[in-house]
Amino acid sequence: MLYLILSVIFSVLLLVNFRAHARFQVDTRIAILLNYPVCFLTAYFHQPSAIPFHWPAATDTMLLMAMGIGFVITFLLSGFSTQKNGMAPTSLANNISLVIPVLINLFILKTGGEITWSIAAGLAFSFAAIYFCSPQVDASSDSKPVVALLLAVFVAYGLTNTLFSYLNSTLTAQVGGTLPFIMMLLIGSMASSLIVLVWKSANGTLNWNRNSVLASIPLGLPNFFSFYFLLKALDAYQNNAAVVLTMYNLSVILLSAVTAYVFFKERLTRKQWLGLAVGCVGIALLNGL
Repeated sequence: MLYLILSVIFSVLLLVNFRAHARFQVDTRIAILLNYPVCFLTAYFHQPSAIPFHWPAATDTMLLMAMGIGFVITFLLSGFSTQKNGMAPTSLANNISLVIPVLINLFILKTGGEITWSIAAGLAFSFAAIYFCSPQVDASSDSKPVVALLLAVFVAYGLTNTLFSYLNSTLTAQVGGTLPFIMMLLIGSMASSLIVLVWKSANGTLNWNRNSVLASIPLGLPNFFSFYFLLKALDAYQNNAAVVLTMYNLSVILLSAVTAYVFFKERLTRKQWLGLAVGCVGIALLNGL
C-alpha cells in the first residue's frame, strides 16, 4: 500500500507543476517533451548498472518501444482534444478509459485474481466516483464536440495503461528489474519526443524560453517516481492491475480535488463532494476493508 500511496502523491505533484506553468510563462508542451530525458537520467543515477541493457526478444523490444511512444501520443491526443473539445470532456474520456485495462485484465489476461463481492462492489463504487469527480461538461456550449477525438483519447489511454501493466508482469524480471524496464520504455518516449520537438520547432508552434526548459526538471522527477512506485505497487499486488490501476486513478482524482480545494481555493460542486465520499468507500472495498 505504501508504494501506491507514494505513486499517487508524486502523480499529484505533476498536476501541481502544471498548475504553476501559466504563472511562470512555461510552454507545457516543451516541459513535457523534455521531461523524459530527466526521467531517464534519474533512473540511471539510481542504478547505473542497468546499462548495458539486457534487451528481450525482438517482439518484446518493439512492444517496449511502442509503450514509450504511446506515452507521448496520448499526451498529444489529450492536448489536441483539450483545444477542440475543452478540458472537461477530455478529462472525462481520460478518466473513464480505466474501464479498458480493468476489463482486459479481469476477463482476457485474467490477472485480476478471484472476483469477490468486495472487488466487484469496489470497482462499481470507484467508477461511480470517477464519474462524479470528473469536471462538469457544459451542455449549453455552442461548439459541437469532436467525438472521434474523444474516442481516440479514451482508447489511447486505455490501451496504454493495459500494455503498461502487461509488460510489467512479463518483462520486468527478464530485463533486470523495475529501473531497467522504465529506462527501456523511456528510450521510445525520448525518441518520439525528439521528433515532435524538431517538427513543432520547425513550424514555429513552440514558445521556447528558459523557464519552459527548466520546468522539465521539477516535472521529470515526480514523473519518474510516479512510474517507479506504480510499478512497485503492481508487483506488491501480484500485478493485479484491475485493482491497482483503479485505486491509483481514483486516488489521484480524489487527492487532486482535495489539493485544489485546500491550496488553490478551487470550489468543489456537490457532485464532486459526493464523488469523494463514494471514492473512499470504493478504495476501502478494493482493499477488502
